Amino acid sequence: MTDAFRFPAEWEPQSAVLIAWPHADTDWAERLGAVEDTYVALVAAATRFQPVVICVADDDLQIYAEARLRSARVDMGRVRFVPSVEYDDTWLRDSGPITLCGDGPRFKLLDFRFTGWGGKFEASRDDLLVGELSGLNVFHNYFVQSIDFALEGGAIETDGAGTLLSTWRCLHERHPEASRESVSARLCEWLHQDRVLWLDHGYLEGDDTDAHIDTLARFAPDDAIVFQACDDPADAHYAELAAMAAELAALRTREGKPYRLFPLPWPRPILDGGRRLAASYANFLIIDGAVLMPAYGDAADEVAAAVLAQAFPRREIVPVPCRSLIWQNGSLHCITMQLPAGLLAPVE
Repeated sequence: MTDAFRFPAEWEPQSAVLIAWPHADTDWAERLGAVEDTYVALVAAATRFQPVVICVADDDLQIYAEARLRSARVDMGRVRFVPSVEYDDTWLRDSGPITLCGDGPRFKLLDFRFTGWGGKFEASRDDLLVGELSGLNVFHNYFVQSIDFALEGGAIETDGAGTLLSTWRCLHERHPEASRESVSARLCEWLHQDRVLWLDHGYLEGDDTDAHIDTLARFAPDDAIVFQACDDPADAHYAELAAMAAELAALRTREGKPYRLFPLPWPRPILDGGRRLAASYANFLIIDGAVLMPAYGDAADEVAAAVLAQAFPRREIVPVPCRSLIWQNGSLHCITMQLPAGLLAPVE
């Protein structure tokens, strides 16, 4: 590590969670009401523990979102709106800032290129989001580093101590000309990591991110990894997720020890017009004092909550209904971005 900045783990103290409210000009238009219900549930759950910062496209959307949240008895003292922000869609895990923490405190907001997951979707406004937010008095004691390299926040996991976890399938898809060694070196430089652990297996039907790590395997405190497992040999995912589990078992901590592994249960297939949706319990969000868990109305929801309680014994596990989100191929972690403690500017 070349200077005092570091990439904090998600379980470290936070200022807030950053989201963008869905509206009729995003891809949610066809099922906007159901998705809004999920956003209300998310904000209601998160504000029990910490503030939520909500980007809105215009004043009318803010008025509407406020009304929805007030009717749900959300603590509005923990809600801050950022008005007149342009965005193509609401997947802020991938278009929002990746924040490094420094001394002082001082923060470095990394602004990687966002290409709509390799050009699959329009993303020109989303690619400008970090720069736009940096001019709206949302953050303080920070600077932005723009990096001409396609990388989404959902593609990387850190343990906060210099180890990065990712999938080679995703990064190779974004940068087919680059070697694994070259990508590892660049990620270590930009994200201030000592090493990158790569997974070569793992995927979910209905996922268009090319195997983002946050749908598959996540770090937890004390050298643990929580991962999406599949226990149904008849399921199309079985062989691939079993191979991923074997890869995880072969990984070693910095001290050369195996990671403590926590397999998450496999929900029953959720179909939409014959299309299978990517229902992953690994797409949880860690906040101060809690883990917000995607719930799908499946019997496995309760089992997943019990697994997360083992991996995060000092946090409350709070289910958030996310069946509406997987219609657009993402889930709870995908629509959020945590802001480390001290980054959020005080209200003037």
